[in-house]
Amino acid sequence: MTRAQVTVVVITVLLNAMDGFDILSIAFAAPGIAAEWGIDQLGLGIVLSMELIGMSIGSVFLGGIADKIGRRPTLLGCLTVMATGMILATTAASPVQLSIWRVLTGLGIGGMLSCTNAVVAEFSNAKWRSLCISLMVIGYPLGGGFGGLYASSLIARFDWRAVFYFGAAATAILLPLAYFLVPESVHWLTRKQPSNALARVKHSLARLGHAATNPDGSPITALPEIHGEERKKSLSDIFSPALIGITMIVTAAYFFHIVTFYFLLKWAPKIVADMGFAASQGGRVLTMANFGGASGGALFGILTARLGLKRLTIVILALNAVAVTIFGRSSADLATLTELAIITGFFGNAAVSGLYSIVAYAFPTHVRATGTGFVIGIGRGGAVLSPWLAGYLLETGVTLPTVGMIMGAGSLLAAAVLIFLKLDTRPVHVRRREAEEMKSSLAGSEA
Repeated sequence: MTRAQVTVVVITVLLNAMDGFDILSIAFAAPGIAAEWGIDQLGLGIVLSMELIGMSIGSVFLGGIADKIGRRPTLLGCLTVMATGMILATTAASPVQLSIWRVLTGLGIGGMLSCTNAVVAEFSNAKWRSLCISLMVIGYPLGGGFGGLYASSLIARFDWRAVFYFGAAATAILLPLAYFLVPESVHWLTRKQPSNALARVKHSLARLGHAATNPDGSPITALPEIHGEERKKSLSDIFSPALIGITMIVTAAYFFHIVTFYFLLKWAPKIVADMGFAASQGGRVLTMANFGGASGGALFGILTARLGLKRLTIVILALNAVAVTIFGRSSADLATLTELAIITGFFGNAAVSGLYSIVAYAFPTHVRATGTGFVIGIGRGGAVLSPWLAGYLLETGVTLPTVGMIMGAGSLLAAAVLIFLKLDTRPVHVRRREAEEMKSSLAGSEA
């Protein structure tokens, strides 16, 4: 891992932090939005869900763009869309206008998330890949934690539009950083081989601080030959007989866990307030849950170097189900609620780190962003469903302990689904060598 590679990983952490900031900042801005336009709870809920809908669409449809035209142009394009959506949100004069700009922002964020997972997987080496992906994932709770705190101070000094001014400025700063410091992925160039691919591979290697040489030290004079069958592979391969099982299993696991994960993110402040505490205390509990999530993601990345990725993810998913259930049974004690929120955030985000790592290993290069986008896009459907489901249960008189148990079941279902996943985390060149050796062995047997 050269300094240039580490820099790319750091940029992906910052990009993911924008997602966390966006989710929590709109929650902090919600009272100001409702007061200015006099909209009711249902109308406000619709406005708050718009970015999640945009993210779902962007993840599914823009992830494929990154596999088709490249990681770098997709990343830059999505950042431009995000900055545009955020700055236009400040001009909104009605809930409908704000909803439109929130969908636009969500489209950019969804496409960017699909691309960043592929970027961090392809710019890190085999030894540190899982850790780098986990670090990228913890950008989300860090952005939510620190961004949420800053957003609340901005709103107190100005009004709710200040949040989007800040988001637009932060995105605008990231745009030149990505432009100058993130070259095109060597993995993608080698697999897709667009025009002038060899020169572009050498250029990317040079920018990353690596010599353009083969493993034996000889200079690279040609790219690996892509056979006819390989060239025919398309973005729809995530639904091919070879990958359909992986696609469905990983998508279902991510969806189920996200239903549980967003229960705390969306309902913790309201639950705390309903117990008789000030609304500001509810925001503090949620902020601490995000910091707990950052710790969980970082520790998960370290543990994957010692423990199996799939096994560790399953265990953490089960522990998260238990943590959410216990949170629902907590007494009206602020210190206890805060501690349980930190623990729940710890396991919840660690499980997200595990699922992102599994996605990066499960899909081959030519559909990695497409597969990631599909999984995240459907998972965002779980994010939309989660607050609605919890709200319906609470509205119909279901007690909080029972709601906690029901919502925690999502992570448990995710763990059960992952048991059926066959995952090979060995480097690609090792798997290829083994396949070639097997072919040679079979050819010798037939002879």
